[in-house]
Amino acid sequence: MEYLNVQGITKTFGGIMAVYDVSFSVDKGSLVGIIGPNGSGKTTLVNVITGFLKPDRGTVLFNGQNITGLRASRITNLGIGRTFQMVKPFYRLPAFKNLVVPLSSPRVKRMGEHYGDKDSTSLDILEDIGFERDSSVPYKPASVLPHGYLKRLEMGRVVALQSELVIFDELFSGLSLAEVASISPLIERLFEVGKTVIMIEHRLKELFRIASKVIVMDLGKKIAEGSPKDIMQDEQVKKAYLGVELKR
Repeated sequence: MEYLNVQGITKTFGGIMAVYDVSFSVDKGSLVGIIGPNGSGKTTLVNVITGFLKPDRGTVLFNGQNITGLRASRITNLGIGRTFQMVKPFYRLPAFKNLVVPLSSPRVKRMGEHYGDKDSTSLDILEDIGFERDSSVPYKPASVLPHGYLKRLEMGRVVALQSELVIFDELFSGLSLAEVASISPLIERLFEVGKTVIMIEHRLKELFRIASKVIVMDLGKKIAEGSPKDIMQDEQVKKAYLGVELKR
């Protein structure tokens, strides 16, 4: 069942074509990767889908509803959550208080979820995504947390929103192999409980282990789409990557 349908999205900046005529669909309950060299338009595409940018042309349908050009807050309330390539926590707040904000969002309230003690619920979510509940880490300001914890905190905010479609923008960026290994099961757990997941990623080896479909972009265009195995054998993809990342 098509859950997200992107049709002919085009976006320019000052005459520079960032995304050109990109179309694809994502089935409900699937885990889809979007890859491409730096500057290929991946994040611009996601910014259009999530309402941070308006497209010049094209439409975005989510669960049968046209969401093209809606405000980011509206799209979030409809059930699309995302993380950012550059983490954006509330730096002055303790880690667990960062999750109290989405737990108080209109979407969560509309869904009839009355958590009562939001602090306790926030700590529960952080524990599920790898924070040690009995340590001091959840209570530390986000500004002092290591990068790996900040990436988990981004995940936690999306989980707290109860997003149905989750988009991770380079979640593995800057993480060690051990940190990636610890986060990958958390992503798979979202998939297993029925969430739909899209991942923009440069760490192809790790992505290919969990993605059911991969979309490849280059110079603003979609150049390939298929299973990880098919993508690795695609000559146009190999040319775009010059054979470097695909050998990781």
